[in-house]
Amino acid sequence: MENLTYRHKAKTRAPGDKPLALVGVVASGNLEVLVERVLPDTDCEVAIATTAKGFGDVWAAVVSDFVERRSPGGLRLSINDGGARPDTVALRLSQAVRSLEEGR
Repeated sequence: MENLTYRHKAKTRAPGDKPLALVGVVASGNLEVLVERVLPDTDCEVAIATTAKGFGDVWAAVVSDFVERRSPGGLRLSINDGGARPDTVALRLSQAVRSLEEGR
């Protein structure tokens, strides 16, 4: 198991008022994301627990791209990864933030 944490400054606070959301499911080739609105407005933290060791550079690129596209300010995202591909990671991260925006 490898644990990675990335901290970024976002351009703006993520929209919506819902305090937290959970999307996805840990299974072979997938992941779950817990997103919590607990940080200052422009801070973003992504903590990853993954079974696939040695992919820190890939995770860093996916997380950086996500922060640039979605501006998830104020959010802590916790990922439990079961070997998901980068496109699945990007999808789940976007779904998590979208869940907060829609108040689901």
